[in-house]
Amino acid sequence: MNTQIDKSNLRQVIIDSPQQLGIGLGIAKDIEVEGKFKYLMVSGMGGSALPTEILKNHLVENDLEIINNRTYSISKKYFKDTLHFISSFSGNTEETLSCLQEVIQNNLKAVVFTNGGKVLEIAKENHIPTVELPECIQPRYATGYFVSSMLKVLSNSGLTENQDSAILDIQEYLPAKIASFEEKGHILAKKLVGKTPIIYSTDKYKSVAMILKIKINENAKTPAFWNLYPELNHNEMVGWTLPQGKFHILTFLDNSHPQIKKRMEVTSKLLQEKEIETDFIEIEDNDKLTSIFTALAMSDWISYYLSIEYGQDPTPVDMVEKFKTLL
Repeated sequence: MNTQIDKSNLRQVIIDSPQQLGIGLGIAKDIEVEGKFKYLMVSGMGGSALPTEILKNHLVENDLEIINNRTYSISKKYFKDTLHFISSFSGNTEETLSCLQEVIQNNLKAVVFTNGGKVLEIAKENHIPTVELPECIQPRYATGYFVSSMLKVLSNSGLTENQDSAILDIQEYLPAKIASFEEKGHILAKKLVGKTPIIYSTDKYKSVAMILKIKINENAKTPAFWNLYPELNHNEMVGWTLPQGKFHILTFLDNSHPQIKKRMEVTSKLLQEKEIETDFIEIEDNDKLTSIFTALAMSDWISYYLSIEYGQDPTPVDMVEKFKTLL
């Protein structure tokens, strides 16, 4: 299906992605770090940073404060009481390599997550515990490996409760839903053609809203933006008074608070007056981690089929590669 456009068969990668969860648990089963930590800092960029957003979303009530470090250096504030995850699928991300050097220079507690490259070489030379991730088509499609292996390291280290059974339950739950998600995702993608997608959510699906925006950028090669309720009702909503272009809003419906749901419905009615349509995406009410991965599966199909509608191979990110060359 769509093999002339989808030359790397990303569709099959999406279908197989739930299996990453169990594999991630296995590759991290022997990795643990001793110590008491107030903070977890994950240094990573692009697709290697996306899992951190899921961890933050999932572990929001955990005592461990999670920081996503998307830059070249580590603040000295996090030299103490901090466990560092160095996350680079390729192993050659310059910002992440810079942070790894700071970890080594300052003798900071760390675990490396990578598929290879210079990061793996340096980690081995310096005897840093390392989770070696399997091959994957693109870092943004290695999320299952990253999230489950990171959660395994955290539970091994006594920083979270053991979540193996919950993760394996998700791996078993998702495959039966894939076909219906694919159909719904294809329908929604058709509605986005010729329009700029806007993804709205609440804190419940914050990580998913961000990831869907990014996957639309990288798969369909088109702009997309995201924001959160209730904050957007206090500022961004006013911007729809004079919309400059064609837009379509996708809203991850949140039933956890009656006033939030009402805000979503009222906002949708106001935007219809501006000829801006909203589609609500309702996710089955499961535990938080299952809901997140369910919403991610739906997001994968939306971004995938939008790329097909535009005739864009969803896998390569040529502009990023050109930028790296010019840099």
